Amino acid sequence: MNMKNLSSLMLFWVVLLLVPSFPVRSLSPSLNDDVLGLIVFKADIQDPSQKLSSWNEDDDTPCNWFGVKCNPRSSRVTELNLDGFTLSGRIGRGLLQLKFLRKLSLARNNLSGTISPNLAKLESLRIIDLSENSLSGFIPDDFFKQCGSLRSISLANNRFSGKIPVSLGSCATLADINLSWNQLSGSLPAGIWGLNGLRSLDLSGNLLEGEIPKGIEALNNLRSINLSKNRFTGQVPDGIGSCLLLRSIDLSMNLLSGSVPNTIQKLSLCSYLNLSMNSFVGEVPEWIGEMKNLETLDFSMNKFSGQVPESIGSLNLLKVLNFSANGLNGSLPASMENNVNLLALDFSQNLMTGDLPGWIFKSGLNEVSLSENKLGVNSSNPISASPRTSLQKIQVLDLSHNSFSGELTYDIGVLSSLQFLNLSRNSLIGPVPGTVGELKALDVLDLSHNQLNGSIPMEIGGAFSLKDLRLNANFLGGKIPTSIENCTSLYTLIISQNNLSGPIPAEIGKLNNLENVDLSYNNLAGTLPKQLANLPHLLSFNISHNNLQGELPAGGFFNTISPTAVSGNPSLCGSAVNKSCPAVLPKPIVLNPNSSSDSISEEFPTTVGHKRIILSISALIAIGAAAVIVVGVIAITVLNLRVRSSTSRSAAALTFSAGDDFSHSPTTDANSGKLVMFSGEPDFSTGAHALFTKDCELGRGGFGAVYRTVLRDGRSVAIKKLTVSSLVKSQEEFEREVKKLGKIQHSNLVALEGYYWTPSLQLLIYEFVSGGSLYKHLHEGSVGNYLSWNDRFSIILGTAKSLAHLHQSNIIHYNIKSSNVLIDGSGEPKLGDYGLARLLPMLDRYVLSSKIQSALGYMAPEFACRTVKINEKCDVYGFGVLVLEVVTGKRPVEYMEDDVVVLCDMVRGALEEGRVEECVDGRLQGKFPAEEAIPVMKLGLICTSQVPSNRPDMGEVVNILELIRCPSEGQEDLG
Repeated sequence: MNMKNLSSLMLFWVVLLLVPSFPVRSLSPSLNDDVLGLIVFKADIQDPSQKLSSWNEDDDTPCNWFGVKCNPRSSRVTELNLDGFTLSGRIGRGLLQLKFLRKLSLARNNLSGTISPNLAKLESLRIIDLSENSLSGFIPDDFFKQCGSLRSISLANNRFSGKIPVSLGSCATLADINLSWNQLSGSLPAGIWGLNGLRSLDLSGNLLEGEIPKGIEALNNLRSINLSKNRFTGQVPDGIGSCLLLRSIDLSMNLLSGSVPNTIQKLSLCSYLNLSMNSFVGEVPEWIGEMKNLETLDFSMNKFSGQVPESIGSLNLLKVLNFSANGLNGSLPASMENNVNLLALDFSQNLMTGDLPGWIFKSGLNEVSLSENKLGVNSSNPISASPRTSLQKIQVLDLSHNSFSGELTYDIGVLSSLQFLNLSRNSLIGPVPGTVGELKALDVLDLSHNQLNGSIPMEIGGAFSLKDLRLNANFLGGKIPTSIENCTSLYTLIISQNNLSGPIPAEIGKLNNLENVDLSYNNLAGTLPKQLANLPHLLSFNISHNNLQGELPAGGFFNTISPTAVSGNPSLCGSAVNKSCPAVLPKPIVLNPNSSSDSISEEFPTTVGHKRIILSISALIAIGAAAVIVVGVIAITVLNLRVRSSTSRSAAALTFSAGDDFSHSPTTDANSGKLVMFSGEPDFSTGAHALFTKDCELGRGGFGAVYRTVLRDGRSVAIKKLTVSSLVKSQEEFEREVKKLGKIQHSNLVALEGYYWTPSLQLLIYEFVSGGSLYKHLHEGSVGNYLSWNDRFSIILGTAKSLAHLHQSNIIHYNIKSSNVLIDGSGEPKLGDYGLARLLPMLDRYVLSSKIQSALGYMAPEFACRTVKINEKCDVYGFGVLVLEVVTGKRPVEYMEDDVVVLCDMVRGALEEGRVEECVDGRLQGKFPAEEAIPVMKLGLICTSQVPSNRPDMGEVVNILELIRCPSEGQEDLG
């Protein structure tokens, strides 16, 4: 980036941070109202993507600005469409200058704060869309009182709370209302039914309660109503049947009760009817067949009883039918053969009986779910497939939790589009057909809890898209097929409770996506393949109650495997089963003094003569043991002499070797480990036996405990004992990454001085920082001993510089928090624990969030979203939280008696209400410059933006902080 661009960017950030509200009067007096209004609007928001870079206050008209449309005759702004521009900040009063604005659309941004009660009073405004932002607070009571010609309002997907304003009923021109997915509460204003022109009403996803008021019949233009996911009670008003133009009704996920109003049968244009997840009772009405235009009918999770009416077959356009989780009984009506357009069918969790009707296999269903019923299949008439063309569209087939019997003899390969097949918990018999290998699109195969026999077919490898395979609780025998290695997407393999035999195939070790494996309660034998230790995502591996033997694989998941997961295998050994593995002994040696050669015979003689000496096994063991004891005594004596004569070795069993390419060449002792110091000789006055005591412990974190020890020259060092050994890379990779970290030098970074390695113990040796952590200074210091404003600013700036240096070295910290910022004797900050994520074999989000990013409140929101890339911006977020913590003296998350206060939200709310100075740490008692503290807090909020691209990089943060401290110098430089 050249200096001119950098200067422009810096000026942009400084305007946002330093100017509380844009000085309108300072603009050129020749500017028209639209230019003035939009420039003032821009001053209140942040535009990290520079979408509004074309907005120039020097222009005479805004008609050529990005996102702006004008009337070609008057050149006045009529539309402002900034959807999805990644804008943040608040919606200021500048928009009120746009007197001819007809459409305002700011959807899909990150705008926050409240909305002005005057916004809807713009007489020309027809459409307001502020959906999918972070707006909060109450909707003003008089927001709709003078709504001019407003026809459409959408405040969906925000954080509005409180009641729906009664004034909504006075906005007679409204045709579309969408207040969905907020936190609105209270009852539904009856005045809404007076909006005769209303066509669409969506209040779903709120906390509304009470009964649905009567009078809905007045909405004779209503096409769509959605009141789902609220707390409405009582019955549905009969008047709903008078809204003859209704095409979509969604009253799902409420507390409604009673029967379905008979008047609904009049709604002949209705194509979508969803009453699921309520408490409706009675039988499914026969008149439902009169609603000829229905495409989706969902009565699931209610209390309907009785039989499915024959009239269902009259719904020729029906695509989705869901009657699951009710109390329906009887069989499926034969008339449903006429529902030729069905794509999804779910009658699961009912009390239905009878045979599975053949018409299911004649339709073009995409999804069939009849689980948890009592449908039966005649054992003499096994499930069979219809002609190949009829089932090619089926994607989901769920017949689980029934009483199906018979063999799986049909050609499953016909179901070429099948993605989900669940026939579990039935009484199916016979083998698993090999044609399952023809299901190339199959993700889930569940045949568990049946009476299947035979072997797992070798053809199973043909279903290479499989992610979840469950064949447990059957009578399957034979070996686990090696072709399973072709199912490279497999993450769940459960084949327990069968009669499987033979070894566990090494090919399972190639399935790198495996997370859950259960092979328990079989007759598997042999040793466990070492390749299993290479599975990176493994969360559970159960091999209990088999006939396996030998030692468990070393490394990875198996270092921490639960004893219950390996129990019931008498011949297994290792720490998990609390049984040491026997040493490998040579064959018995027979010495033959009569032999003419020096060779040793391995055969026992048939007779024992006076010239032939045979040493028994027990004698050989005794001799060997004696020899070992003698050698051990000699070795111990030699070692004691060496220890006493060497001043460069510690009293511990560690072998210290200085150097590497930083100084000297190291030596490695396989029995004791390897120590490398990046500069100087290893000169410890205490050894490992003195390191890991409670008295020497400085603290603990997500990676391990830190201890203090002293070198012979009196200099202290801090030693981190890593406790994530099961996640640490191999020695070669570990050393390579640590050496990189050792080369990173910065005055605000805790210096890494060396390391120690064994397969079971890894130590990192750091410089010792005497002043303690920032966390202790902020939250555990005495009342009279607190950090001044200058101290705090220096800590923020120094930490920012250290992070910027790390990012320039392509290192992400991942663990920014106040306990990882140490204060040296001169008050300078030093950032520690950097780069430790590089020691892990993979940057898995679970590992990062549970092992490393353990401090609540500092974690960037993208850790919860697998589709968002994790990069340096997650450090920027943690730094932003740290800034607010330093300025306010409050923890990132404070637990009150009846509330939880998130620091970012608290400061952001105070900023919006104009009382941000109240957030500064009370211990400073006014001893701080507001012209520095407020911009620093604003910077912290910008860094904690929910959208990663909205956050500045750390180099920009350093420059901004330096401008805040010396604004005049910075502005001169920019000029």
